[in-house]
This record gives sequence, structure tokens and C-alpha cells, in this order.
Amino acid sequence: MHREILETEKYPEVVFRLAQVDGKVEPSGPSDVKLSGVFTIHGAGHNLTALAHAELTGDHWTGTAKFEVPYVQWGIKDPSNFLLKVKPVVNVELEMSGDVKSEK
Repeated sequence: MHREILETEKYPEVVFRLAQVDGKVEPSGPSDVKLSGVFTIHGAGHNLTALAHAELTGDHWTGTAKFEVPYVQWGIKDPSNFLLKVKPVVNVELEMSGDVKSEK
């Protein structure tokens, strides 16, 4: 998969550059927002919107984000063969966490 489909030696990074947050991020407790930006995979950037849920407690936050990657439409090889059939879209769910630091 890594060598033939994702070509990770040639394209070792997957990056999401956030451009916009729709919704209100609460100073504490839960928040649900839409994150929009450019998702770069396999050497090409694609517009992407992800639904995100975050929980802020003190200076620590946790969250999840969900989105779909239509990899065939984005030019990544379909790994299907006569024994294996896969959908042309991958559902991705991320678990995230971090610390909030104030600017000085």
C-alpha cells in the first residue's frame, strides 16, 4: 500500500492547512465547528472541510475531526483488483489533543 498506492517515499507528508473556522469555539467545555482548508496528499492540494468536536478544560484540549478523502478523484491509484474491491472514498476520523498557550 505505502510503496505502490500512496508512494510514501516520493510523497512522505500529509498536511492540512487551516484557512477558516465556522462556528464558535467556547472558552471552556465542548465546541462543534467546521474546519476548512487545503489538504495536501500525494503531492497535491485539495480543498477540504472537516467537522470537528473539541473539549477545552483549563489549558488542555481534546477533539475529533471527521472527513472523507475521495482518493481516486484526487489521482491516487485504486488498490482494487480481482480479489479485493474497495470504495473510491476513505472515511477519516482523527483524534487530537493539545495545550493552549497564551501569546506574550
